[in-house]
Amino acid sequence: MIQQAILLFIGGTEIVFVLFIVVLVFGADKLPEIARGMGKGMRTLRDATNDIKHEVTKSAKENNIIDTDVAKDIQEEITKIKDDLSDFTGSVKRKL
Repeated sequence: MIQQAILLFIGGTEIVFVLFIVVLVFGADKLPEIARGMGKGMRTLRDATNDIKHEVTKSAKENNIIDTDVAKDIQEEITKIKDDLSDFTGSVKRKL
């Protein structure tokens, strides 16, 4: 598993270089305003995505495309299987 977070396949030195260029172009006093604007934009994007997901799910439920009871049953079975596997692997690890 990847131990460090990869941000768009950009390393630490590249991020520092980009921030240096941003400070040179916009100035240090504009950075909080730019970051605030980016945060608002990301929040708006996340809210729009959640709204679209909610509308698609609602429409699917109204048209009986999604059967939520079946999905819940499947999720419960998956959870039971995960628990059984973790119990089994725990006992195997203890014996080794």
